[in-house]
Amino acid sequence: MMGPAHSLSGAAAWLGVGAATAAAGHPMPWPVLLVGALICAGAALAPDLDHKAATISRAFGPVSRWLCEIVDKLSYAVYKATKKQGDPRRSGGHRTLTHTWLWAVLIGAGSSVVAVVGDRWGVLAILFVHMVLAIEGLLWRAARGSSSDVLVWLLAATSAWILAGTLDTTPGGADWLFTAPGQEYLWLGLPVVLGALVHDIGDALTVSGCPILWPVPVGRKRWYPVGPPKFLRFRAGSWVELKVLMPAFMVLGGVGCAAALNVI
Repeated sequence: MMGPAHSLSGAAAWLGVGAATAAAGHPMPWPVLLVGALICAGAALAPDLDHKAATISRAFGPVSRWLCEIVDKLSYAVYKATKKQGDPRRSGGHRTLTHTWLWAVLIGAGSSVVAVVGDRWGVLAILFVHMVLAIEGLLWRAARGSSSDVLVWLLAATSAWILAGTLDTTPGGADWLFTAPGQEYLWLGLPVVLGALVHDIGDALTVSGCPILWPVPVGRKRWYPVGPPKFLRFRAGSWVELKVLMPAFMVLGGVGCAAALNVI
């Protein structure tokens, strides 16, 4: 799928989690719902750091372009080192390592460690990165073009500062889910994991499929392209994505938000 659809699906997924926790009798404070949805929307773009034309590879200027080259080479090296006889030849690392459940768990765990060890500056860094990606993904028309990069970064930095302050002052905000001393913001890794997994599931619906299960082998392939039957798949950017899935994500996100806030 394309960036906007990935971001919408990520936000909708976290709002769905909020609805589920509310139904279970443990509703999220509204700042947790908001911040989690934005982080999840941003994290849903992160697996495409292995593709130089992806939103995330352009979002942070030379820094993200440099990281893209490293991640692409690393992904390709891991693919060559672990592929089985049935896996096809490849010339690059796109849709390999960063599109697996293991990568999603690792970056989520890493985000939690940064949030806990880095204290406020670690939290701000996580929020800033994902706010940039969320703005680029959800407001893609307004954020399009290199001339808007600085404005996006300023908006993301301001948003990160305000949201961190709001979480700090909201009961159950910083210590949502993990309440032991020293575990504040440990939960920030959860929307990161969810966003990456939602991205992988979205790509699995497209023609190429997605090797979500790696390194678990399936038959003669270790990089098995998980997906529905081929007649149910679609091409990225096709009318199915633009006219069916994106409106559906918007509706599901709205319903999930209303349920999470006990409006319905």
